Amino acid sequence: MNPVKRTSHAVYDLKYHFVWIPKYRKMILREDIAKRVEEVFKEIAEAYEFEIETMAIVEDHVHIFLSAPPKYAPDEIVRVLKSGSAKVVFKEFPEVRKELWGREFWSDGYFVSSVGDEVTTEAIS
Repeated sequence: MNPVKRTSHAVYDLKYHFVWIPKYRKMILREDIAKRVEEVFKEIAEAYEFEIETMAIVEDHVHIFLSAPPKYAPDEIVRVLKSGSAKVVFKEFPEVRKELWGREFWSDGYFVSSVGDEVTTEAIS
C-alpha cells in the first residue's frame, strides 16, 4: 500500500488512532453487535474515503487505526463513525435501549493520536 494518497487538491499521509467507549462503559459490544458495528464502520469508511488499516472492537471499547483525507478533521471522523453505527445498532438491536437508558450508544469523548507509518495490531494492546 502506497502511504501517500492524493485528492484533486492535496497529497497526504494522515493516519489516526482513535479509541472510544460505549455510554457508561457498558460491556455491550458483544459478538453480534461488535460484528455489525465493524461492518458499519467499514461501510462508512468506504463512503467517506477513509482507509481502516486496523480495527479492534472489544466489549467495552473500540480501537481504530485509519487514514483519512485532509478535508476531514478528527472530530468529524469520529462523529460520522459514532453516529452512523449508533443508528444501525439501535435499529437492528432494539434490546440495547434497555441497557443504555440515555438514548445514546457511545460516550461523548474519545482519544485520538496521529500515528506514523507503522500501524500494527500490537499497538492496540
